[in-house]
Formats: sequence, C-alpha cells, structure tokens
Amino acid sequence: MTRIPLVDLAAAHAEVAEEVEAGFKRIIAETAFIGGAEVAAFESEYAAFSGLPHAIGVANGTDALELAFRAVGVGPGTEVILPANTFIATAEAVARTGARVVLVDCDPATYLIDVDAALAAITPRTRAIAPVHLYGQLAPVDELRKGLAGRDIVIVEDAAQSQGATRHGLGSGVDGIAATSFYPGKNLGAYGDAGAVTTAVEEWATTVRTLGSHGGLRKYHHDLVGVNSRLDGLQAVVLRAKLARLAGWNEQRRAAAARYHELLAGLEQVVRPVTLDGNVHVWHIYCVRVPNRDDVLARLNAAGVGAAIHYPIPVHRTGAFADLGGSFPNAEAAAPQILSLPIYPQITADQQARVAEELAKALSAA
Repeated sequence: MTRIPLVDLAAAHAEVAEEVEAGFKRIIAETAFIGGAEVAAFESEYAAFSGLPHAIGVANGTDALELAFRAVGVGPGTEVILPANTFIATAEAVARTGARVVLVDCDPATYLIDVDAALAAITPRTRAIAPVHLYGQLAPVDELRKGLAGRDIVIVEDAAQSQGATRHGLGSGVDGIAATSFYPGKNLGAYGDAGAVTTAVEEWATTVRTLGSHGGLRKYHHDLVGVNSRLDGLQAVVLRAKLARLAGWNEQRRAAAARYHELLAGLEQVVRPVTLDGNVHVWHIYCVRVPNRDDVLARLNAAGVGAAIHYPIPVHRTGAFADLGGSFPNAEAAAPQILSLPIYPQITADQQARVAEELAKALSAA
C-alpha cells in the first residue's frame, strides 16, 4: 500500500534541494549562523511578497505572535479577543504577555472569527483583536476594521496558515501587524521552527526587532526586557528557496482544492469548505466536516490516507485555558466533525481520487 501523506515535505525538498545545499555551504563557509546576509535578504524578499515595508524574522510563529502583541501595547491589564477555534499558540502568545485572553465563537460555515461576537466582546481593557486566518484564507479583517473605527484597538493578525492569501486584493497586516509561522508543514515552511512579523508601521517593526534581540539593537545595550528570538541563516536559505516558488505552489494548491470540490460533490455526508467572497485562498488545509469523524479518520489512516484533525479541542476546553470557561456552540459543534484531507502542491489527481474513494468507503462503514 502506497501511503498518501497529509503533507509531502520530501516532494517539496526535492524541488529546492540544490539551492538549499549551496546555501548551506555558503552559511557554513561564512559562519553566518545568526543573522547575516541570508536573513536580511529573506526579510526583504518576504516583505516585498507581503506588500509591506517591514518583515522581521524570529525563531517561531508563537514568538512572532507574542512580539507583535507586545509591540502594540498588549500586556498586563489589557485584553485580547480571539476565536475559540484556533491552535493554542494564539492564546499562549497573549497569556505570555500577561494580558487576558477573551474568547469568542467562530462562524459556523468558515470557522473563522465571528466578527459580531468579537465586537460585542470589547471592554475598556481591550487592546487588540486577533483574527486567525484559518486553513489558508483570511478572516474578514475589513469588517473588523469598520467596527473598530474610532477606537484605540489594534488588529493583530495570526497569519500562520495564510502566506500569500489575500482579501479584496490585500494581504495580511496591511493596516496593522501580522505574525506568521514557518513551521515545516506550512505553505512556506522552514527545516525547523521559524517565524516572522510583518507590518507597515516602522515603530512596531523596530520594537519587534528590539524585543527579539534581548531588548536591544546594539550588543550589550538593552533598552527593553526582551527575549532571544531570531531567525538563523540556515533557515533563511531554505525559506528564500521556497519563497521563490510559493506563488506557484499556492496555485497548485488551489487546483488541488478544486479537484477535491468536484470529487466530493456527490458525498452527501461531507460538508465541503467554504471560501469567503473576496478571498483568494491558499489552501494550507483542506478541511471537511463529516459524521463519525474519529471512526472515519481511523479508517482513512488504516487505508494509507494521511488525514488528520485541525483542531480537535477548542481553546476553552484545553486544560491550559479551562479557567476561561464560556460556551462557544459553533466551535464546539465543529470540533468533533472537522477532518483535514491530504493537500500539498505536488499531490496528484490520482492520489486525490484515491482519497475521495477511501473517504466514501469510510463513511459507508462508519
């Protein structure tokens, strides 16, 4: 049985292997392991790709979120509103600043943040709202922005799953600040942990860079209480090679998503993903909704299909944030039914046909 992985990192590496090998040799020869020309070049290239003047490389996506929050004034005594349906890192980053996490429900069709619920949750302590651009499409940041007009509240976008995605022609962070992750399985993935913050606001960019370098931009001059969170040269080599291919890879993901839409159209038990009007999706994850999800998942995995779940437990149901309490019916209803199918740029039509066939079998047997 030939297994179909959830993400094929080996196939992606095959396309960049020669460039990465040459780049690693340069880094080793120059001993430019922290910072250096490769990091500076990647930051410049990723900023241009994002349509923003500033991109600051950091050690991972969670740090990117925390530093973005801190840069805009999130800290003790403040609150940040975010969706219950997200990876725990979004909430962790808020908690690490000392601020209070305020959860709201998600939209039942897209699983993105419920804008009306977010605006209704604002208090005098709210400093930021953190929409999560889930599965590869942007949350309705434009609607949030309208609702926040005249208020001193910042939108900090969790863009870990949406490199290259746009909404009404605009990408993440164009009117604020965004944090992303280059975890290996992302659309733009490193060969380890890495992340970045993007923004058009120079003051915030400088603060992020300062915080991530022990609170200072000159050696032994520490103006803020910072952390050690820097992008290294080896990861920058990988990210530069992959960034040059990202637009094309995202197009391949869109083609793969379109094939799934057609292949799954006849399966009445499958709720296919919805793309918001105005969004250009990059399909980091192809997330469907099915009954008897855990049994279906087990059957798919047994048949060699690398399906998975993103995310099985809403934030308020985790042990780490159980004290938040609350009821978020849409997130709670989706959690036991959502299922992620294999998708990556190099997936073939035959592989997808097999995924659809095995899904149909699993649903009939579950």
